[in-house]
Amino acid sequence: MRMIRLVGVALAMTTSIGLALADGKKDCTTEPQAKWKPQAEAEATAKTAGYEVRRSKIEGSCYEVYAVKDGKNLELFYNPVDLKLMHTVTK
Repeated sequence: MRMIRLVGVALAMTTSIGLALADGKKDCTTEPQAKWKPQAEAEATAKTAGYEVRRSKIEGSCYEVYAVKDGKNLELFYNPVDLKLMHTVTK
């Protein structure tokens, strides 16, 4: 019985740590990908805003742009339909 309790506590801790590390946004739109603007436009939007873009990818229903500004590493999450900045994470 004690072993089952220990396993349960370990699983709960692992889940909590995983949730704490998941800091990105993944739900920027419900529109189908056919309505999304090209990913390169999200990078261009970030560059226009003064960010030095490193790379980008699709994360859930967002464009995630990895960039640097003022010496800080950032993750920028853009709505792929209207390219609105939805969330920013400083790394």
